[in-house]
Amino acid sequence: MNQPLAAGLAVALVSLAAVIGPALGLSPWWITLFTALALGGLSLDAASYGGRGGHVLAEALPGGQARLRRIAIHEAGHELIAAEEAMPVQQVLVGSLACLRAGLNSNGITELTPPAQAKLPAEELRRWSRVLQAGMAAEQLIYGDSVGGSDDRALLGRLWGMSGFDAETAQREQHRARREVAQWLEQHRGRLEQRAGELLLQAPRLGR
Repeated sequence: MNQPLAAGLAVALVSLAAVIGPALGLSPWWITLFTALALGGLSLDAASYGGRGGHVLAEALPGGQARLRRIAIHEAGHELIAAEEAMPVQQVLVGSLACLRAGLNSNGITELTPPAQAKLPAEELRRWSRVLQAGMAAEQLIYGDSVGGSDDRALLGRLWGMSGFDAETAQREQHRARREVAQWLEQHRGRLEQRAGELLLQAPRLGR
């Protein structure tokens, strides 16, 4: 639940209360109090949590488990391919609450050891291409599409750009890496879903 959506929902609820409240015998004072609490909550969330409070709440509500599972599938894809590439993983977090507690503005993260240098050789870039695209490929395999991974794509583009390769070469290599990862994950789908299930069990939610 992003900040504009949360604001829109709050406005809609306030408007609804203003319309049906008098008919139900609801005092205008209660409507005013509800309005103040809703707007204050949005302001606090934006100031203190960068708008992540709405995400934390959404993950605690009915349907939140399905949202978290998709994040877990994404992060499990990163983790499994990183292991195949012998790329160290520092931590894996699933869910906005876990990331918020770690001081991170994200719904989920697989934290990798950064490259030792900005300019990387082609083979090292291919490894990063496989690992960074693994989350999107995992989502594609399980759900038929990918909604996460914008940060992964941006980082991958920067790595190829800083290493001096032209856009055509970078795109070709990334597409090849994506196909390789997709094939590996399809062959090891059971491992992917098992690891995602383990991450899901570890993911904190409000109220548990």
